[in-house]
Amino acid sequence: MLRLRIQLTNWPRRALVLTDTPRPDCPLCGGEGGTNRDYGDPFTGEYAGTEWEPCLCWNENRRWVLLPLPRRTPPGPYSDEPPF
Repeated sequence: MLRLRIQLTNWPRRALVLTDTPRPDCPLCGGEGGTNRDYGDPFTGEYAGTEWEPCLCWNENRRWVLLPLPRRTPPGPYSDEPPF
């Protein structure tokens, strides 16, 4: 089941997108969409970083562009860029 929300994105261009969200009652991630996993250097055993492991309750790549927005321009009276 999809849990959709509207989000503003800046890449590759400003747009309003409809995106999936993590399941709030997921027992694996607690509604956060994934977990952080710390890992160490295989030779020294010291902390080397953190990896994000997405949960199976959602797909972070599932999104649909609803409305492309004009590029930000210096303050002026009007924009002639579509869709305006």
